[in-house]
Amino acid sequence: MSRRAKRPSNPYIELMKPRILMMVLITATIGFYLGGMGIHHWPTFFWMLVGVALSSGGAGALNHYLERDIDSLMPRTRNRPLPSGKVRPQHALMMGTYMVIAGVMVLVWQVNLMTGFLALMTAFLYVLVYTPMKRLSWWNTPIGAIPGALPPLGGWAAATGGQLDTGAWVLFAIMFVWQHPHFYAIAWMFREDYREGGLKMLTVVDPSGRRAFRQTISLAVLLIPLSLVPVYLGLSGPLYAVGMVLLGLAFVWPCARLMLTRTTADARSVLRMSVIYLPLWLILFVIDFNF
Repeated sequence: MSRRAKRPSNPYIELMKPRILMMVLITATIGFYLGGMGIHHWPTFFWMLVGVALSSGGAGALNHYLERDIDSLMPRTRNRPLPSGKVRPQHALMMGTYMVIAGVMVLVWQVNLMTGFLALMTAFLYVLVYTPMKRLSWWNTPIGAIPGALPPLGGWAAATGGQLDTGAWVLFAIMFVWQHPHFYAIAWMFREDYREGGLKMLTVVDPSGRRAFRQTISLAVLLIPLSLVPVYLGLSGPLYAVGMVLLGLAFVWPCARLMLTRTTADARSVLRMSVIYLPLWLILFVIDFNF
């Protein structure tokens, strides 16, 4: 099945970037689960998911709005809701703005102020810092990894009444590092599109891919010891440790292969493994906690 065929049929759902939204909800759940050492207050967890989903989906719609001109230039994005004319730009702008505001209000009202602030900060950095930075510098990827790493902090704050302990920042660090192999794989797969769109991805600035591949393998390796820090902090046990070492090695393998082959197929393998990594990370926490 083609990439285009997999997209949501409803253009307004597509505006919310459902794949990114799902990853955000998974990592927010990890933060909530570890911050509360399990899920003990389901109403708070429910409202946290609702608020995070609204604010994240709204940020996605605003990203579509700001990048509609670029999307019209790239083959893989020409059929997105705005360049294809399925949705009017002002509708996407209103939808995104209202969703972010609604999400933050839900979090402040039903969860706590810190969780609402983190959701607002995530949307702000993603929409108004990362999105325009893509036109200016390859540093957009490290900078964009900051809002991408904030959802587990929000989940932790939701479970702890707004407190951000050391464990929360460890989750932030893991998510920050994880995003680089994930995004560099995408940047290599669609480097020609990004070049046509005028985006300063590292794979455009350095067409050989050497710098992107070095960062990909280095950070994938770093992810293994970093993912074991929760064991040191007492947030997880030996079952989690063994599982994360194996999962980390499974992530490093396609990254190393990509560095050698530089093929789109191996970049796709890195991307696939990075997407699998997050739900398995959550599952290992849950299994270890219950056994």
